[in-house]
Amino acid sequence: MTERTVSPSPSPSPEGDLLGRDLPDGLLAVRAAEGDEDSFAVLVRRHGSSLLALARCILGNPQDAEEAVQDAFVSAWRRLPEYRHSAEFRTWMYRITVNRCLTMRRRRPPPLSLDGVVEPAAGDAWSQPARSAEQEAATAALSRALAELDVGQRICWILREVEGLPYKEIAHVTRTSEPTVRGRLFRARRSLQEAMGPWR
Repeated sequence: MTERTVSPSPSPSPEGDLLGRDLPDGLLAVRAAEGDEDSFAVLVRRHGSSLLALARCILGNPQDAEEAVQDAFVSAWRRLPEYRHSAEFRTWMYRITVNRCLTMRRRRPPPLSLDGVVEPAAGDAWSQPARSAEQEAATAALSRALAELDVGQRICWILREVEGLPYKEIAHVTRTSEPTVRGRLFRARRSLQEAMGPWR
């Protein structure tokens, strides 16, 4: 395999899209493990945005998140021959990304800012300035509440509520059990409900 820079949002390759856009992750991973860079590029395009959102939630700023996801994809490219398909490719990538983010946090804990992660709802109902300001204030309150969660609770909440992963996959990503995931989610939801009480 050749050394190369991997971007979470690479420029589309017509050839890569044509060859792999409708193929399942598992088959693309097999091809990539055999050295097919176009197949890997499809996987990067397919999962880069969600991994970037996850990394930004954990690390708190776009620059660190970009670095973490790029490192995660480079690591995945090198480790593809070890990928045994015991978990979905996206779960495997979430796990690599979470591990990379946690390593970065230990080395240089950043101030957490989740602005932009929870997008305000679009639509005419929020078009008036006063309503927009109210929505922005609620979003900021949610960002602060998420920032105050234990990092394990935050990761579980993001993977469940934002990414929609089932409990079993979250347990695999976080190297815990399903009961532990459920417990963390319960505590995270309770904390967020209390914090967001004035906005309900």
